[in-house]
Amino acid sequence: MTTQTITRAELAKAIDHTQVKAYATQVDIAELCDEAARSGLYAVTVNPAWVASCAKRLAGTGVLVNATIGFPLGANTALIKVAETEEAVRNGAGEIDMVINVGALKSGAHDYVAREIRAIVQAAGAAPVKVILETAYLSQDEKLIVCRLAEENGAAFVKTSTGFAPSGATVADVRLMREAVGDRLGVKAAGGIRSLRDARAMIEAGASRLGTSAAVEILADCPE
Repeated sequence: MTTQTITRAELAKAIDHTQVKAYATQVDIAELCDEAARSGLYAVTVNPAWVASCAKRLAGTGVLVNATIGFPLGANTALIKVAETEEAVRNGAGEIDMVINVGALKSGAHDYVAREIRAIVQAAGAAPVKVILETAYLSQDEKLIVCRLAEENGAAFVKTSTGFAPSGATVADVRLMREAVGDRLGVKAAGGIRSLRDARAMIEAGASRLGTSAAVEILADCPE
């Protein structure tokens, strides 16, 4: 599909509708789920505490529940991230978005990052794992290293950002990540995608999935 001819339904299937704010209420989460179901979105992305209620509310709709792991800092121990992943899957998560240990990566502890990714992939079982780079904190070489580690250790996607860093997805980072993983992994752009123009730019750069809290507004501007 091209960005100019993409239909509303096609775009919807590329979007993870996101609510990961600390102050999100049960009403907010229910609204997120209902919007995702009405709009035919791919998934909702929520913090682990909401996974079970989202899975129950979305049962039978075809919308997946995507759980955030080690979110948003990535600084939990690998043991905690694995336990968090296992619980999320038990509670109904169909996909996992994990934050790498950014400090470990920047310290040169690439083996640690690789082992952590591999352990979370194993804990997730059949649920695809997206590896969040948090690109705002990484050099170009570090971004490429994480893409390689994600691919070598069984991840299904690389993802730009949590949305909590100083900046989110950029066209340049999405393009770099797509070039790094080719067609072997998905690329998820997230953080700061607020308009149809933003969404199209990310897809044009190589994103196969978008994470945004503005899904309803973006789709409203997209032609049928």
